[in-house]
Amino acid sequence: MSATVPQPLPASVRLLQPGSRSIVGSDAGLLRFSTAGSVDDGKSTLIGRLLHDSKSIFQDQLEALERDSRRRGEDSINLALLTDGLRAEREQNITIDVAYRYFATPRRKFIIADTPGHAQYTRNMVTGASSADLALILLDARKGVLTQSKRHTVISSLLGIRHFLIAVNKMDLVDWGEQVFRKLVEDFTEFASKLEIKDIVFIPVSALHGDNIVERSRHMPWYEGSTLLHHLESVNVEVDRNLLDFRFPVQVVLRPHQDYRGFAGQVASGIIRPGEEVVVLPSNQSSRIRTVEQAGVAVPEAIAGDAVVLTLEDEIDVSRGDMIVRRHNLPVMSPHFDAMLCWMAEMPLDIRQQYLLRLTTRTTRAFVSQVEYSMDVDTLHRRVGSGLAWNDIGRVRIAAAQPVFFDPFGHNPETGSFILIDPFTHMTVAAGMIRGEARDLAIESARPKRPISPGAVWEPWNIPREQREIRNGHHAAVLWFTGLSGSGKSTLARSLERRLFAAGCRTMLLDGDQLRHGLCGDLGFSPADRMENIRRAGEIARLFFEHGNIVLCSFVSPFRDDRRRARELIVPGRFFEIFVDCSLEECRRRDAKGLYASDTQQLTGISQPYEPPLDPEFVAPTGAQTAEQLADKLFDLLRQRQILRAGS
Repeated sequence: MSATVPQPLPASVRLLQPGSRSIVGSDAGLLRFSTAGSVDDGKSTLIGRLLHDSKSIFQDQLEALERDSRRRGEDSINLALLTDGLRAEREQNITIDVAYRYFATPRRKFIIADTPGHAQYTRNMVTGASSADLALILLDARKGVLTQSKRHTVISSLLGIRHFLIAVNKMDLVDWGEQVFRKLVEDFTEFASKLEIKDIVFIPVSALHGDNIVERSRHMPWYEGSTLLHHLESVNVEVDRNLLDFRFPVQVVLRPHQDYRGFAGQVASGIIRPGEEVVVLPSNQSSRIRTVEQAGVAVPEAIAGDAVVLTLEDEIDVSRGDMIVRRHNLPVMSPHFDAMLCWMAEMPLDIRQQYLLRLTTRTTRAFVSQVEYSMDVDTLHRRVGSGLAWNDIGRVRIAAAQPVFFDPFGHNPETGSFILIDPFTHMTVAAGMIRGEARDLAIESARPKRPISPGAVWEPWNIPREQREIRNGHHAAVLWFTGLSGSGKSTLARSLERRLFAAGCRTMLLDGDQLRHGLCGDLGFSPADRMENIRRAGEIARLFFEHGNIVLCSFVSPFRDDRRRARELIVPGRFFEIFVDCSLEECRRRDAKGLYASDTQQLTGISQPYEPPLDPEFVAPTGAQTAEQLADKLFDLLRQRQILRAGS
């Protein structure tokens, strides 16, 4: 057994050091995690060991385990029996159902979903992982990375789980070998690199003997990372919560008497307070929140996960399946969307059959109108085909009989996940994760194409914008300041940026003069060069936008078509055209840069045309109000449109 200092692991692999903490304070809240892996990898034994060694088993439970173990002819306590509750499981020594267990330490509370390993029980695994913050994947040190372990990893990734803990179990059966562990780390990392997984931790353990579960192992001195329990106590999952986008699917309407009408349900995401303006989908009727109630008591606010009753100021029609949201922060409302689908029924998908689609509290009939491809879980290669068989995972297009309200799953798992139900057997046949609204390929192909360098291949964003927005605490946006030279665009943009920066926002200011000192230094002021200048500026703004920033762009940008193209690069509702309205005479009077006194440039508004916005999001009359006054109004506009969190 080697006791040498281990060589560095791949950069994508993280081994936590003892005593390190990724969250502040002693109470990290609640962690939901699921266990998964191939058959007989030791999931139930690991959970039993974790509960036993953390002293989370009551004395009567321990005595019952001892009796059951003796009855089975075993010399020592079989900790797997703690979670293998079904008789069929105990007889076969496998897990069939999802076994939920609760335990707590002084630092955190936990809910464990011990899910089955057999392929035929994948539906149970999906059920257990659907609400998990972390996936604990077990690998048998003797067997390596098996197909079922890969399948569970892919499903967990598609379910939006952002944190993965890979426990390499049964190290005692490979003589505690360091090289065996490192080979498994290398193999799994290579596989996981093809998925959108950003946080992976590997820990070598022996669930049977308790090594590196709660206490550090004396058999593996070469491992210097965290124990399994320490990592579970310290992993930061609070940053994953979406507190920006308020979504309230109505579960039931309460009418105990004629003077009271409340709408009960669970806040799927975001925060809501009394007095806030809301809109009800699909009717688009507006009102304000009168009260937020929990257990019959009015409370000042409700956040994601809270079960509450909302009452409204106005008597409007609201039913089960409707959704209450903010007026300026709407989900997508459409009967068509693209999704990743995990097919869980023995009968294959039939695109001619009608299914029941259940998304949040809304149920409607739907078809799987198209299967784009299915996925080989071993290689992650795409297989073009016409259907999905049992346990297949593929990308599909859904057509519902009525509009549904959703967000892309990566942005909001609560409103981006759904199930399909067989209307005859009432069995759940599939679980899906929405990628976005389905696009009409004919319309898409008719759009003018953006120029792309020959041979260039698009790479997806390394960290999705939605994750950055959650961490930043605000939405990304592009504020496009347009107006004549000298109108005060840059002054206003700079004032607003200082205001946003002071509020803790991530910002980027793009100024026309700065770009012409570098990136656009090769361009003149002809109409063609002006268009190219704005094209480049729009592309740069898009890059910073996808990085989660509030991007402030200060450009004359005289042509409406150029500004429209810049808008089309950005998600709808996140582009704000700001017309800095100032008369030509006032611009001449200011002439801070001496442009109007110079004959060396073709000036917009004099020798070059300027096309003012027809319907801007904001008009800034810089001749009548100061930059600071206008910046305050723009700041308030961003709060009203939910770009900034209330209270910023």
